[in-house]
Amino acid sequence: MSWTDERVDLLKKLWGEGLSASQIAGELGGVTRNAVIGKVHRLGLSGRAKAPQPATTRPKKPMARPATSTGRTEGGPVSLGATALKAETVPVARPQAAPAPALTSLSDEPLIPHASVLQINEQTCKWPVGDPSSEDFHFCARRSDTGIPYCAYHARIAYQPVADRRRDRRPMRA
Repeated sequence: MSWTDERVDLLKKLWGEGLSASQIAGELGGVTRNAVIGKVHRLGLSGRAKAPQPATTRPKKPMARPATSTGRTEGGPVSLGATALKAETVPVARPQAAPAPALTSLSDEPLIPHASVLQINEQTCKWPVGDPSSEDFHFCARRSDTGIPYCAYHARIAYQPVADRRRDRRPMRA
């Protein structure tokens, strides 16, 4: 389909009458809505004025003001907010980390006392001990299990079950 002068004139006329691009495409035939929109844009036809709105104006709704309550009405208690399904929460004490196990065998002793990052290897526990900015910072360096970077004690701390981690993250309410 090509835009002949007659079709362009009909497009301008229909556009000026306020027909939609889809309606114009239907009138012209053999052209899509998008082709009509593109041609209108290329012709620089002005945007159409919107249909006149009725002169009646809708009354504005009054804004709801938050209720100010002193906490009691008619002498009884008042519950503010949706508290019907509020669950009573009881603070749960967080489990404390177990103290370091007593050394029971030579395998529980650090392989390298006060090991630095340059001294640890595949067989040593890589659990950091202390503040990295202090001079006495070191790694645990006990014998680690095969395939695990930590000794048995630190592995129990590092690898907690998912349910325990989620429970520990919940904020405690008083």
